[in-house]
Amino acid sequence: MPVPWETLIPFGLVTVMFGATGTLLNTSKRLQNQGKPVRHGIDPWDEMMMERDRRLTGHNRGQSTEPFAPKEFATNSAWYTERVA
Repeated sequence: MPVPWETLIPFGLVTVMFGATGTLLNTSKRLQNQGKPVRHGIDPWDEMMMERDRRLTGHNRGQSTEPFAPKEFATNSAWYTERVA
């Protein structure tokens, strides 16, 4: 049975397009996370630590090596923005 060679061109195009879009999506997500892989299965503890990291460094994935927090860390809590009923 002969091989239908004319089907290889569309098959190759579809394969290349899926590969290119997957690679671009992965690259985009890694660039948004400062080169680190995407987080999965985030629980409340992880959310709390990500919020702390965001307040300390300005980015969810940023981490600081300083032993003490900056002065602004004491007053930039989310609790100050909530309205007390």
